Amino acid sequence: MGSFSIWHWLIVLAIVVMVFGTKKLRNLGSDLGGAVKGFKDGVKDGSTDPAEPAVPPSSAHVAHSSNAADKAPIDVETKTRS
Repeated sequence: MGSFSIWHWLIVLAIVVMVFGTKKLRNLGSDLGGAVKGFKDGVKDGSTDPAEPAVPPSSAHVAHSSNAADKAPIDVETKTRS
């Protein structure tokens, strides 16, 4: 009764496939894979330093010019490119 041989595992696999069916097992596998991916993404996002505030990408790079007219506040949403 020690370890299981390959034949024991094949019989168990055949019984599981007969009980649940291949479609249900495929859905279960994809759901499990999605959960693992979400967990890894959550762990990766949670590893950043919470004391350092996140900078949104739209305001990350601000161009500075020496013109006096360019130093006035500009509404970025209404300005169009020429």
